[in-house]
Amino acid sequence: MTRLPKIICIVGPTASGKSGFGIKLAKKFNGEIISVDSRQIYKEMNIGTGKVRPEEMDGIKHYMIDILKPNQGFTVAQYKDMAEEIIDYILKRNKLPILVGGTGLYMQAIVDNFSIPRVVPDKKLRAKLEKQDIKILWKKLLKLDPGAKKVVQKENKRRIVRALEVCLKTGKPFTEQTKKRKPKYNVLQIVIKVPREKLYKRIDKRVDQMIKDGLVDEVKKLTKKYSWKWPAMSGIGYGEFKGEINRIKDKEILDEIIQQIKYHSHQYAKRQESWFKRDKKIKWVKNYKQAETLAKKFLK
Repeated sequence: MTRLPKIICIVGPTASGKSGFGIKLAKKFNGEIISVDSRQIYKEMNIGTGKVRPEEMDGIKHYMIDILKPNQGFTVAQYKDMAEEIIDYILKRNKLPILVGGTGLYMQAIVDNFSIPRVVPDKKLRAKLEKQDIKILWKKLLKLDPGAKKVVQKENKRRIVRALEVCLKTGKPFTEQTKKRKPKYNVLQIVIKVPREKLYKRIDKRVDQMIKDGLVDEVKKLTKKYSWKWPAMSGIGYGEFKGEINRIKDKEILDEIIQQIKYHSHQYAKRQESWFKRDKKIKWVKNYKQAETLAKKFLK
């Protein structure tokens, strides 16, 4: 029986400390890190995405960060193809691939070796769908594909649009075309569990730091180069500024935007936790020591 190559995944909600855990494990077990974040793939979007700074990487090689411009499209299938190439490259050099991030669908595509529909993005169709209310889109998707509620988050407009696009272009349910296959890797999945109240405080502190670090200027620079129509621009930390960027000097307006970013981040963290709780194979830890113990046992 062929032994599958081992990889480790560190997942969890935003601000739970994933990056720090990943870097420590990489140093301890001769690893390199592959980002599993649907927003950190974009160049020029550094502060609002909470991107790991080069000086914070502690010499550990990171992949799948800064690979696209904000006006470039990207699918789960593309992520899976690129990430698997990198995993194989790391393994061939006798190092440990460590996947770190909070985008559950990206992670699941690797862990469960998804067979993903290869439907070329239709810009006209997407633009038409994007104009519609998310609740209407969700109803349309469930009508075409009732099983979508198990794999697509109803709060994620971009994923809903993509699933609808696949349904409409192929004439088949999205979920029928997204199948688990025989696993390619032996995976240890670790989720960092942070008490809700403590996590929210961390998120709020991080958002305040983003403002101090120059998030407003980052958004201003982006709006001069890219349209708000691009999905990257609608992400948390950016989308809240839409329509208000020219009024940002008004302290009340800025304070309101900051509160919206915090609130949306809280909601996102809850959705992430719910996503990871569905997978019974995942190991939950409260601190780094527990994560290192699990990794050591797994790698023996």
